Amino acid sequence: MTNQNVLVADTNSGLNMAITVHAANSSIFTTAAQKPPAAPGGYVSISRKKLLKNLEINGGARVNAWVDSMRASSPTHIKSTPSVNEDQSSWILHHPSALEMFEQIIDASKGKQIVMFLDYDGTLSPIVDDPDRAFMSKQMRATVRKLARFFPTAIVSGRCRDKVYKFVRLAELYYAGSHGMDIQGPAKGSKYKKGSGGVVFQAASEFLPMIDEVYEELVEKTKTTPGAKVENNKFCLSVHYRCVDEKKWSGLAQVVKSVLKEYPKLRLTQGRKVLEIRPTVKWDKGKALEFLLESLGFANCTDVFPVYIGDDRTDEDAFKVLRERGQGFGILVSKIPKDTSASYSLQEPTQVMDFLQRLVEWKRLAFQGCKE
Repeated sequence: MTNQNVLVADTNSGLNMAITVHAANSSIFTTAAQKPPAAPGGYVSISRKKLLKNLEINGGARVNAWVDSMRASSPTHIKSTPSVNEDQSSWILHHPSALEMFEQIIDASKGKQIVMFLDYDGTLSPIVDDPDRAFMSKQMRATVRKLARFFPTAIVSGRCRDKVYKFVRLAELYYAGSHGMDIQGPAKGSKYKKGSGGVVFQAASEFLPMIDEVYEELVEKTKTTPGAKVENNKFCLSVHYRCVDEKKWSGLAQVVKSVLKEYPKLRLTQGRKVLEIRPTVKWDKGKALEFLLESLGFANCTDVFPVYIGDDRTDEDAFKVLRERGQGFGILVSKIPKDTSASYSLQEPTQVMDFLQRLVEWKRLAFQGCKE
C-alpha cells in the first residue's frame, strides 16, 4: 500500500484539487500520467475524469469520488497563490471580459439578428444559500424587459419553468426550464412570437411519474441531513447542499446514489453545490438553444447571432453548440478560471447587467439613427 499525491484537474469547473490516494497498486497511474506537465508542490497531474474512472475499477482506493467532485465545485476551496494568479491571468487572455471587448462583439454582430439566451441563477440573480430566495433585482428585471424589446430573449435554466417565471415575471420572454426540457414561448408582448400559443415543447413527459416518486423518496431520506434541500424542477430534481456541513457531504451523496440505483433511467450530474437528477434523454441546454433558434426561423440562417450567458457547467452544452455552429458566442459568468467553451467572461450578475444595458443602449441608438 502506497500513498500518492494527486493534483486532480476538474475540466468542468476549472479547479485543481489536491488529494492523497491510498492505493494497493500503481495501476491507477497510467504510463501517460507518469510524466505529466510540472504541477505545484510535487503533485502528479491527472484528469479528474480519468481518476474517477480508475477509482471505480480500483476499489481499494479510499477516495469518495463524489465528495471530491462536490468540493471541487466550491470556489471557497481556491487559495490565492502565485501559480493560481498566473493561471487566472492566462485564462483572461483566452476569455477576455465581454465588457472590455464590447465594441469587437458589436462589430461581429453587425448585419445579423442577435438572439439572447440567459441562465438565471448566478447570471441574472446572485447565488444564495436558500434557492427559494434567489431573487433578481428590480434593476435587472427592467434591463431584461428592455432587452426583449430589441432582441428575442430566452431564459434557459435548470429550474422548473414555472418557478423561474415567478422569479423573472416577464411574459414577453421565452422560458426553457428543467435544463431545456420544458419550453414555452412568450405569453404576450413579443414581436418575435411565432403562432398563437407560442412555442410549447416538453422533452421528457413520460418521466414525470418517476421523477415525482424519486422526489418523495429523496425528501424523506435526506431529512437526517441538516441543510439539505430537495427541489422538484418538474423534469429534473436538484439536491442542494450549499447549507450542509462539509462533513455530511459524503453521507448525502451516498443517500442520493442509493436511491438512484433503483432508477437506471435517471442520471446524476453536478452543478454549483447541487446534485442534479435528470432523465437519460439526449437533451440539454444546447439542444434547447437549437430548438429555439429553429422555432424562431433561424435554423439554417447565416445572419443570426446567438449570445448565451451562463455560469454553470450545464451551460457548457450551449457554449459548445455555438462554437460548433460558428455563430455568436458564449459568455461565462465566473470569478475564477474554468475550463469552458465560452469565448468571453463576466465576473458576476452586476457585470451581466452592465453588459445587457450597453447592448440595449447600442441598439436604441442604432434604431434612433435609422429613424432619423
